[in-house]
Amino acid sequence: MQIIEIPIEDTFGALSDRTRLRIVQLLAATGEEACLCEFVDSLLEPQYKLSRHLKILRQTGLMDAEKEGRWVYHRLVAGPEHLQTLFGWIATLPDPAGDYAADRRRFQKRLAYREAGRCRVGVLTNALKTEAV
Repeated sequence: MQIIEIPIEDTFGALSDRTRLRIVQLLAATGEEACLCEFVDSLLEPQYKLSRHLKILRQTGLMDAEKEGRWVYHRLVAGPEHLQTLFGWIATLPDPAGDYAADRRRFQKRLAYREAGRCRVGVLTNALKTEAV
């Protein structure tokens, strides 16, 4: 796999959007990977919007994805070192409004629906809304 150098300005440009920052913060704080439907249920954002944001994060080299059947699992890249440092910093960002913590609570609840550690149920937002988060 060839490593492509992405200008640092593009990296920070990708993180300048609140939704993309929430995606990276969620994965950095949990150390997990997630499929699109898990992001929909955790961030309570529409699928089309999250799909666009995930594409930008992949294009800027912050994330990669692996297709498994009909599911695509997104994760933060494993290297280089400066990105690992950045992800560590993002994982510990201040959360005065509690948004990141709420995203993580919904994500942890959503992970309980996995089968053998993989998402197999699709979007559950309506079902999850009826349960206390």
